[in-house]
Amino acid sequence: MQINGPSHVHGPQSISPTQPTNPAQPAGLTEAIGGDEVSISREADILSRIGELPDVRQERVDQIRAEIANGTYETQEKLDLAIARLLEEIA
Repeated sequence: MQINGPSHVHGPQSISPTQPTNPAQPAGLTEAIGGDEVSISREADILSRIGELPDVRQERVDQIRAEIANGTYETQEKLDLAIARLLEEIA
């Protein structure tokens, strides 16, 4: 680019589009080639579903914490049930 000073300033010129427009199509609208795609990450999907989670039953959480602290939460019946479910899942 060269700048030659004010003596080489051009007068008014017409403005023409850089690309021909289709008269059947309104100006500013173009056809999508290949279409648009949206990709949502696994993390974003999980975060978007947080609102669907049920409310925390704080009284139940407090009860279980107290049972764990007292050593009365883990019973043989609960352990047997957990083992049975584990074996059922991996079988």
